[in-house]
Amino acid sequence: MFFASDNAGPAHPLVMQALIDANTGYQPSYGADTIMESVRDRIREVFQAPEAAVYLVATGTAANALLLGTMAQPWQAVFCADLAHVEMDECGAPEFFTGGAKLSLVPTTNGKMSPDALSATIAKHPAGVVHGVQPGPVTITQVTETGTLYTVDEVNALTGIARANGLPVHMDGARFANAIAALNCSPADMTWRAGVDTLSFGGTKNGLLGVEAAVIFDPENAWEFELRRKRGAHLFSKHRYLSAQMLAYLTDDLWLEMARAANAKAGRLEAGLRAAGIEPEFPVQANMIFADIPAEIHARAMAAGAQYHASQTAKGAFAARLVCDWSLPDTELARFIELL
Repeated sequence: MFFASDNAGPAHPLVMQALIDANTGYQPSYGADTIMESVRDRIREVFQAPEAAVYLVATGTAANALLLGTMAQPWQAVFCADLAHVEMDECGAPEFFTGGAKLSLVPTTNGKMSPDALSATIAKHPAGVVHGVQPGPVTITQVTETGTLYTVDEVNALTGIARANGLPVHMDGARFANAIAALNCSPADMTWRAGVDTLSFGGTKNGLLGVEAAVIFDPENAWEFELRRKRGAHLFSKHRYLSAQMLAYLTDDLWLEMARAANAKAGRLEAGLRAAGIEPEFPVQANMIFADIPAEIHARAMAAGAQYHASQTAKGAFAARLVCDWSLPDTELARFIELL
């Protein structure tokens, strides 16, 4: 009954097989492998973006920080949600890789920025005033850190604010697959057609060992990204093992199959929580649920071996984060619901 993180689940067997298949003979290093050619073609096909530049790194933090480093100057502000991963969970990596750009936090509701809140935050950093940081890129987290989703229209509204201020847009898509599976929309509509310039396209949280794609829809800055990736020690020599994972992920839409499975399991878990009288704190729209679990139920679940992150509240309940991954056995899910 493991709900602690989708990072902790196993890799899909087809991904493991792809690694075994790639582990024969010799391949050029540093991203020149033939598998990477197929990955690049497939991502361009999925996103309907034939000119997109595509690069692989091993972690989401690397993808986010290197892309933002390519997009922001050291004297600029990067506008992000107040709960964004780049703010809460990346140990200052975006500031480091941008050379010191300031993260400017946008207030959120249910983890989501609104156009008005984004506009107001940008207005706090007027361009041309030498005493303050200059406005820089906007980064949107999809799925948000509370498990909620931006619709395509909502992404368009945020990028519209960015465009009105002459700012580029990055999307942190660590759980991008879960968003696309939930909204049943086109990856192109969610990204470049909506005004997103770069995307961190996640895989590690959705059945891969460890690989994320940095997708740059306008390749003008691609060379700078390559230099930053190398200088930042994120260019793998035996790159084919990253490529093999990502190609398996994209073959026959395995990435969407796993995301749909994770989302569906979270839906069943939500129903079980509600049946036990436990209301989620935020709308359940992907594969994460936040809820206050009564102390008695929490103790029973822990004693039975359930694992999830929780902290005791002032009222004695336990504020829990429950995350479903693609591999969560239905029997374990049913057992946990029964414990509730």
